[in-house]
Formats: sequence, C-alpha cells, structure tokens
Amino acid sequence: MDYIRALNLNIGGSDSIKISLRVMSAVQQLNDKAEVVRKIHALSMNITAAGSLQEVMKSNLGPKGTLKMLVGGAGQIKLTKDGNVLLKEMQIQHPTAAMIARSATAQDDIVGDGTTSNVLFTGDLMRQADRLVQEGVHPRVICEGYELARVELLKFLETMKIKADVNDKSLLLNIARTSLSTKLQPEMVNLLVDIVVDGVNCIRKPEQPIDLFMVEIMHMSHKLANETRLIKGLVLDHGARHPEMPKYAKKCFILTANVSLEYEKTEVNSQFFYTNAQEREKLLLSEHSFIDEKCKKIIELKRKVCTPENGASLVLINQKGIDPLALDMLAKEGIIALRRAKKRNMERLTLACGGQAVNSVDDLTEKDLGYAEEVHESNIGDEKYTFVEGCKNPLSCTILIKGQNDHTIA
Repeated sequence: MDYIRALNLNIGGSDSIKISLRVMSAVQQLNDKAEVVRKIHALSMNITAAGSLQEVMKSNLGPKGTLKMLVGGAGQIKLTKDGNVLLKEMQIQHPTAAMIARSATAQDDIVGDGTTSNVLFTGDLMRQADRLVQEGVHPRVICEGYELARVELLKFLETMKIKADVNDKSLLLNIARTSLSTKLQPEMVNLLVDIVVDGVNCIRKPEQPIDLFMVEIMHMSHKLANETRLIKGLVLDHGARHPEMPKYAKKCFILTANVSLEYEKTEVNSQFFYTNAQEREKLLLSEHSFIDEKCKKIIELKRKVCTPENGASLVLINQKGIDPLALDMLAKEGIIALRRAKKRNMERLTLACGGQAVNSVDDLTEKDLGYAEEVHESNIGDEKYTFVEGCKNPLSCTILIKGQNDHTIA
C-alpha cells in the first residue's frame, strides 16, 4: 500500500516548508508453512546442514570405509559405500545440503570419482567459515578469501601436474585401483582393475572420445563373484531356437541380419479356393517358397565360406523372426541361428566381430561377415545365454558380472 507522509521542517525561524515524501511499504508473500528465521540463524542452519551431511559421509572415505545399508520404501535393501549412490538414494530435505549433494554427484558424472571427498571438503570449509563468522568476520569477506585461495591453488596445481600417457597400462591400473579401492573389498578390486582397464583399452579409438556405452555390463546370478570376467565379444541373453542346432562352434563367421525369415500375411485381402488336399499342399509350398529362397541364399554363402578344410561354421543372428520351417532348413546345414536379437546387440555385433549388418540376403559376400573364434550356448536355470568370444579387433566388449545373489552383483 502506498501512502503519503507529510513532514514539517522549520528553516530559519517561523517560515515553514511542507515536504511530501512518498514512502513504499514492503509487501511480502510467503508460504504459510514456510519457516522464517533471521540471517544469523539461517547461516547457522546452513552450516549445520553441511556438517550433518559430512558426518554421514565421512565414515565411507578410503579403502577401510564402512558400508551403508539403504532400505527403500518397499523394503528393498542396497549395501554400498559409493558416495554417488548414497547421495542419489538419500532423500535430502534441506536446500543447502541438497545443493552440496548435487554438486558432488555432478563431479561424479563428469570425472567418475571423488563424490565423498567433495562432500567432506565442502563440509570442512563451512566449519572453518563458522569459526570466522563467530569472530565477527563478514561472510562476504570469507567468500572473497576462498576465491583468492582457489586462484592460488589452481596456479599451484599447474606447477605440480604430471602429463599422463594413456598408453601406459601400469598408470591406468593404478588409477583404476585407487578409485575402486574406495568402493569394493580388496579381493574384488584386484580382479576388477584388470577387467576395467582392458575393457576401456578394447573400445578406445585413437584421437576419438571413448564411448563407454560400448562396454556392456551383463549380470548373471551364477557361481561366485570372483568369476567375473571380461569377454572381448558379446553375451546375448537368448539362445538358438532349434534343438538340432549346434551348442558349440569354433572359427565362426557371423552374419548380422535384419531380414524377415517367417511367413507373414499380406496386407492385401485375398482369397484362394482349393478342392482337394494336394492343391492345399501346393498352396502352402508356394506361400513359403519366398522364405525358402532367402534361406537357400544363406546356405549357399555358408557352403562357400565354410569348407571341410577350414572347419569353419556360420552363425546367423537376426533381428527379425525365423519360422520353424526356416529354422529346420538352417539346422540341417549346421548353421546356428538366433532370432529376434535386441537392437543394442545388433549395433554392437558389427563393432565386436566386424562385417556389416545386412537388410537383404541378395548379393551376400564374405565382406558382410564378421568373425569370432568361438560361439557357445550356456543354460542357467530357465535362461539361455549365447557367448560370442575371441573377436580379433573388437570395438565393443562385455563385462560379465557373476554373483550368488542380487546383493553381491549390485
């Protein structure tokens, strides 16, 4: 609300001058449930929030840090001492603590490590600032001091940094060990360090950024955690669809295809009339002859590249379907055929095994084929897995994480 306040000022005796001042009243709109505190109390609450978050995280730091058990709303349990996981899973209400958590997780997203250290460092800076505030130093002065310290620290780091050689495997192993030691028990660290470094070296291309999505992480509830291994190839979570197809093959040519090998109804409505069983059989054969021709072209390629002298095999991995009759034709030729493969696996297959994905079986050549030393199928309970291993120059690989249960794998 605006209002006019009149002031009478006497200047030099009886003469009076009336001055009108326009004064604006401050109007604030606040949430009824909002908590209003004075600036000293607000500063104290922010510092306390940072210190509380620091207290929660400080027991996680280092190889001898303790595990935290997180229990979800539905009763699910997660055991971890990874600061990034903890900060993302915890429900932090205080805005200052939430801001510290977001800055720490942002560092983890970019660098991949240092989440707990970031929280502890921020908490300690706030604790030191609290001492100065108690002595009467203004917060603005403290902020300027921290800014000067940051500039000097960056200058100092420039003088002591060491240029790293990405081809030095021992350096990469030490970096991976430093990071993993703060998150896992020592016996698992020694196993995973080699797996992680070899996996990244496997997909690394000179002068190009590393695409970590080319390293697939596959979970398998089977055997012990120390049997986790790196597969320079792929693990597909399904198997061959015909009982007579081989379960194991060596020296495999891989044909990656996106071709329909099953009978499909036409989009045009049509009717056929027949008067006896022989005519019906002829109709069925003519309907399936289109698919048979496609299978014959694949079989011709197999006979061309797989000779008794080289003892090679052909593996067909198709993104679309393969019907029982087509599977039977391929099985009689000793071809391993997998149907309805996932799109992400189809993209990785050509990177791992070489060759190129084909959308038509016309004009198939040896250049379209990839290569893997062995392909074998593994049954674990009701699940089937197909391993494609021994690729020559894989640009995609799989880390197969094994464990007795979901807690161990996580």
